Amino acid sequence: MSEYSQGTFDFPDAALPDWAKQIVVFDTETTGLDLQKARIVTACVAELDETGALALPAQEWLADPGIEIPEVATSVHGITTEFARSAGRPAKEVVAEIVVALRGYQERGIPIVAYNAPYDFTILYWEAMRHGIEPLIPTLVLDPLIIDKFADQYRKGKRKLEVVAEFYNVPLDDAHNATADAVASGRVLQAVARAQSGKLKYTLPELHAKQIEWEAAQSASFGEYMRRSVRPDFQDDPGWPLKPR
Repeated sequence: MSEYSQGTFDFPDAALPDWAKQIVVFDTETTGLDLQKARIVTACVAELDETGALALPAQEWLADPGIEIPEVATSVHGITTEFARSAGRPAKEVVAEIVVALRGYQERGIPIVAYNAPYDFTILYWEAMRHGIEPLIPTLVLDPLIIDKFADQYRKGKRKLEVVAEFYNVPLDDAHNATADAVASGRVLQAVARAQSGKLKYTLPELHAKQIEWEAAQSASFGEYMRRSVRPDFQDDPGWPLKPR
């Protein structure tokens, strides 16, 4: 257990805000980190209730991305090119179904939780464009990474999902599995909402707008640090929950 684990702290048993009582979680595992070129390999969309339990069976996808899966990506999520080709479904079908599932929840006013949301939503956007599918424009998003960094700004340590999950005592036994990561992200969001309730007294639309502001400030602060301490030519890469085209 790390020095930043929940056991070190006494989080209040605050009531869960309304916007965290019914959530949809979304995660992808892909062929790489280039947001315009990466292809979806696996994905999960699942609905959680206010206890963090699955309200319905998770929707899971395995796609044949249509390109080679680099070894470095396989080393992260475990899916090889051969397996994706033999067991995966056509990428266009998978992308269309993900977009339909998420759009349906969004139209019902249910927030979509995605940890480091610009990664998954931007890749999904360009996948949809690649296959001639009307892309999803996310408008009700909860990003535990952005919210946690705002609400607990000065906490030391990395903010990767595995680290933050441990901090909030949320189990994550199979990191980089889309379903495990998605469910953990939702439960982390609910834990942050309880622990930091005093700083998060917003409606869902207000909170979505606030995250745009917070991400911009966080990105600018990181850029300043990088230019000062690491790379003088570092360029900021703001944008939430979609990166600029």
